[in-house]
Amino acid sequence: MTASRPDATVGRDPLAGIELVVFDKDGTLIDFDRMWSGWSADLVRKLVALAGDDVRSRLVDALGLDPGGERVIPGSPLAAWPMARLRELTVATLVDGGLALAEAEATVARSWHPPDPVALAHPLTDLGALFGALRGRGIRVAVATSDDRAPTEATLAGLGLGELVEALVCADDGLRVKPEPDTFLHLCALLGVDPSRAAMVGDSAADVAMGRAAGAGLVVGVLSGVGSRVELEPFADTIIGSVGDLLPN
Repeated sequence: MTASRPDATVGRDPLAGIELVVFDKDGTLIDFDRMWSGWSADLVRKLVALAGDDVRSRLVDALGLDPGGERVIPGSPLAAWPMARLRELTVATLVDGGLALAEAEATVARSWHPPDPVALAHPLTDLGALFGALRGRGIRVAVATSDDRAPTEATLAGLGLGELVEALVCADDGLRVKPEPDTFLHLCALLGVDPSRAAMVGDSAADVAMGRAAGAGLVVGVLSGVGSRVELEPFADTIIGSVGDLLPN
C-alpha cells in the first residue's frame, strides 16, 4: 500500500512524515555562481584565445551565459547539464564556428579545467547543522547532482559533510539525469524509502521536475540558485529562500 503524501501546505512542519531528503548540490547546498559562473566565463575566454573571437557569441549563446559572458542564465545548459554533455556541446559549437572536429577537440582539451570543487564550494547555510538536525529527527540525507562523482565527493568531504550524507548519485553514474526521475528513485530504492516518504530539494526546474516525476512526497524549490519562482512553481509544493529555511523555527 502506498504511503499517504504529506501536505506541504498544511501545518507548520512540511517535513512531517518525511523519512529522506534528497538535495541537489550546486545552487542548493553551495553558491552556484561562485562555483560555475567564473569558471564558465574563463572557459569562454580561453576558447576564444585559441579559436578566435568569431566563436565567442556562439559559445555564449550555446552554453547559456548572459550577453556579457559573465553569468549563467537560468534554464541554460550550464545551469543543468552534466560536464560530459557540456564538453560535447562545446566541441560541437566550435565545429559550427568553422573548426575541424579534431581541431575543436584539441582546443577544448587545452581549455577544459573543471572548477576547484573545494576552494570554490561556499555553503549557503550551516550545512553540518542542517544535516545534523535532520538526522536528529530521524530523517536521512542524500544528494542527487548533475556534477560528476569525484568533484562532488571532494566538495562534500571539504565541507565536512561526508559522514552526514548517506547516499549520492552523480551525472557520471550511468543513470538518466534530471529531470528524469531515475536518480531520485535510485536513491529511494538504495535506502529503502518509499518515494512518497521522500522529499526533493533543489534550485532548478530540472530538480523539482524530477521530484514530481518520481512521485516525491514533498518537492521543495529554493531561490538561492538558478531557478526563479515562476520556473519552480509548476513543480514545487513549496518554495523557500534557501535550505536554511527548510526546518521550522
